[in-house]
Amino acid sequence: MNKFVKRFTIWHFLVLWFVINLVQGCLMELHVDESYYWLYSKFLDWGYYDHPPMVAVFIKIGSWLSQAEIGVRIVTILTNVAAVYFLWQIVKPYADNIWLFSTLYFSFAIFHVFGFINSPDSPLLFFAVLYLYFLKKYIQEERVGFSTVLWLSIAIAGLLYSKYHGVLLLFFTLLAEWRLLLRGSFWCIVAICTVLYLPHILWQVQHDYPSIQYHLFERNARAYQISFTTDYISNLLLVIGPLTGWYVYYKFFRHKSADRFVRVLKFIFWGFVLFFFSTSLKSYVQAQWVLLAYIPLFIIGYIALARQSVPRWFYSLLYTTAGLILILRFLLILPIPAIQNISAIKSFWGHKDLAKQLRTYTNGKYIIFDNGFQDPSSYNFYNQTLTAFSYNNRSYRKTQYDYWPIEDSVRHKDVIFVRPHSFESPDQDTIHTRLKGDWYAIRVDSVRLYQKVDITCEDIPKKMVAGKQYPITLKIHNPYGEEIAFANEGQKWPLYFEYGYTQYIWDAGAFFEFKEDYHYLRVPSKQSVLIKLSITAPEETGDRFLMFSLRTEPFGGPRNSKKYPVYVSQK
Repeated sequence: MNKFVKRFTIWHFLVLWFVINLVQGCLMELHVDESYYWLYSKFLDWGYYDHPPMVAVFIKIGSWLSQAEIGVRIVTILTNVAAVYFLWQIVKPYADNIWLFSTLYFSFAIFHVFGFINSPDSPLLFFAVLYLYFLKKYIQEERVGFSTVLWLSIAIAGLLYSKYHGVLLLFFTLLAEWRLLLRGSFWCIVAICTVLYLPHILWQVQHDYPSIQYHLFERNARAYQISFTTDYISNLLLVIGPLTGWYVYYKFFRHKSADRFVRVLKFIFWGFVLFFFSTSLKSYVQAQWVLLAYIPLFIIGYIALARQSVPRWFYSLLYTTAGLILILRFLLILPIPAIQNISAIKSFWGHKDLAKQLRTYTNGKYIIFDNGFQDPSSYNFYNQTLTAFSYNNRSYRKTQYDYWPIEDSVRHKDVIFVRPHSFESPDQDTIHTRLKGDWYAIRVDSVRLYQKVDITCEDIPKKMVAGKQYPITLKIHNPYGEEIAFANEGQKWPLYFEYGYTQYIWDAGAFFEFKEDYHYLRVPSKQSVLIKLSITAPEETGDRFLMFSLRTEPFGGPRNSKKYPVYVSQK
């Protein structure tokens, strides 16, 4: 064992890491989110409703090599191997112990997830490590070369094109090293980054800032639960290794250093941890959102451990953790029914079978899924088609399906409408699946949809009195290539023009049809019309959200407007 450890190099670890991730990337079904990002790559753009476009670029490049799962993941696998190499280059000058580096990295469970799964966090991890590598050079070099400035700019642009909270990494860096603002080369970096990121900024402006609306105002607007905070705190330990994480934190907290780069790393760690702790006091924080805190935690934890004699019991825990993670990863690629039905593993299986069964049932017809972007995306990927559409109703949120041209292809077609709960209709069919339970389907001929119609209002009162009526003027924009009519004569599926109130973004809320006549409305293609209507404030008091919806049967009604905040009082 000692001879093996002494001969072990970074290249051995990189090859091992690549092979493990390659095998899993080939044999494991796509996570439903990965299928969604695969759709991104089919509609390449400078931005998307949910995220910046870097994840789509990764998948597009990989798809040139393969249309299977590995095509979605191969660029993530390769760039993650590169990230490990750059991470080693960062820490090696502080302490040269490749065996500790490798086993410690292997014990961080969250690094395994983004070693092969492709999500916006995958390019974020790569560009964050690249950023830290060149930031270290930038801080320590007395005379900064243009190559360092250029690569640092590329890394920053990559961060921002990967995920929006990459900007926090930059903010906490400047908080720790504000003197960087005095360097002329710093403003050169700002200029280069601005040029590189300008296409995305213009995309946001042209689309009325949908990502800002979603992430800042809609993503987690719901009633607070204590589990938001307790889960966040527990995840800080669990995702870096439940057996070894506590000791890494211990060494991190005790490590003292006057090194300027290490100081920046501590600011980044504490900045992310405290920022998302405050977020957990009002909404749920997903474990991967704190990913950029674990990189400085790993670096400083490694340095603190490597500069002293590492206890043998800690190595034993590292080996045990590595073994458990390998077993779990092995289980995730074994198509054994008894294993697939385990609740923690079940969510990674069954998407391909469901997609194929539904394809057989629909016989190639267009298919509409009720709410959610995951299942229609899996259907599209595993059938290599674009015939599945997600009908996101007003109790859900908008997704990229509300912007893609798939709806334009579905409108007026005979479609199959499916969901995993019953329609309570004698005309429904039941589709039995082994891992995804029963699904239910009804046939909808000449479907009537107005998902993309945009409704805005400039005169909504911010304060309302319960039960009082208020006049408003709505602007209705028709984005389609044909005129839309609100009349129901000659239509199988009637249209109802409704408004409603919800307490939280995700509430189903209560909706009411406008009392005034609106069926005479006709909106020409690519044009807008105004209509004067009235709304009645709800009887319930407090903060509410008001929205407008063009509901057509048999659907629940889409979100045709943003959710306008109002406050309702008794008088």
